[in-house]
Amino acid sequence: MKTLSQTWFAEGYIDFELKKYTLLAYLQEINRYFDENKLYPQLGDVIFHYNNIITLRDNKKVLQEQFPKKLTGIQLEKLQLLYEQVIADDELMEELENIIHFAEKEIKGAIRNGTEIYEMVEKSIEIEPVGLIPLDNKEGYFLLSTHHSRATLVFHYRLSIFEKHDEQYRAIRTSFLHQTERSIANSFENIKVNLIKDNKEMPNPAVYTINTSLVFPVEETLLPIAKRCLVRYIS
Repeated sequence: MKTLSQTWFAEGYIDFELKKYTLLAYLQEINRYFDENKLYPQLGDVIFHYNNIITLRDNKKVLQEQFPKKLTGIQLEKLQLLYEQVIADDELMEELENIIHFAEKEIKGAIRNGTEIYEMVEKSIEIEPVGLIPLDNKEGYFLLSTHHSRATLVFHYRLSIFEKHDEQYRAIRTSFLHQTERSIANSFENIKVNLIKDNKEMPNPAVYTINTSLVFPVEETLLPIAKRCLVRYIS
């Protein structure tokens, strides 16, 4: 996948036409993945670049006092850009603002394409508990499947809470265990029983089914969205 550096718009020769075609080549590949219904990591990457230029657009002090400059370091979490001044040029500043304005519009269009797929998949997902769910459901299993296939992907999950900028967030870690086939003799309940037999340390695990009517790439689309939906469902 083509990638953009975190400060692609200000690196090297700052020229609108050059940066325009650099961005369009990147977005062309992003949209090619979206056309194949593959969202990740492409959607997260393009959202990062959008947020980056929006911060620069809204922070006039950064644009007026820190550009154009030579990159010496980055602290992305605080979005602090550290530069060594190399030139003060009003025309160059205007060129940067034109690049950022163009990039905002084009990247926003790509994000729209990706989020339409995301929302379609999200709406199709159905989550149900299998049997009784323990009070402590921060760790357990989920069974990912589609209406069109008996194949069921079995995952272990663990939720954790972390703080960032004085706010709490939930993160989920998952590991693929195995694939099994659903049948009358191998229902979701039977799969849960077998999981308990295989892991005596979790005698009463939380188990959820995650089902969808769509047939999309698992690793690049279904699984990432299913994980986010599960975190929200449990929370």
